[in-house]
Amino acid sequence: MATADDVRRIARSLPRTVERLVQDRVKFNVGRIVYLALSRDEQTLGFAFPKEERAALVAAEPDKFSLPSKGDMRYHWVRLRLDAVDVDELHELIVDGWRMVVPKTVAAAYDEQEHYSGS
Repeated sequence: MATADDVRRIARSLPRTVERLVQDRVKFNVGRIVYLALSRDEQTLGFAFPKEERAALVAAEPDKFSLPSKGDMRYHWVRLRLDAVDVDELHELIVDGWRMVVPKTVAAAYDEQEHYSGS
């Protein structure tokens, strides 16, 4: 089971990520773009995800994923119950969301570093 502490640890390890507190919610940005947001109770995580794929994701695993609030449907966003995933899956989802907001050169440098570190 993944936790908010796992989210923080993974997100802080990604280049250009900044953690902020906005209206009592922890959010992670690259520049001005938010790619992760913990709920106030830190039980769910909103994360960047392609709009065109989210309905299929939610339909495939509705116990794990849910659509964003009506106001957030215009964004590339989906929600995740943290207690429904393990840390490896959480890591993959966070890195994929981060890739959506960083320049391709930053993602490529990260990939190269991960390749050489054996991660």
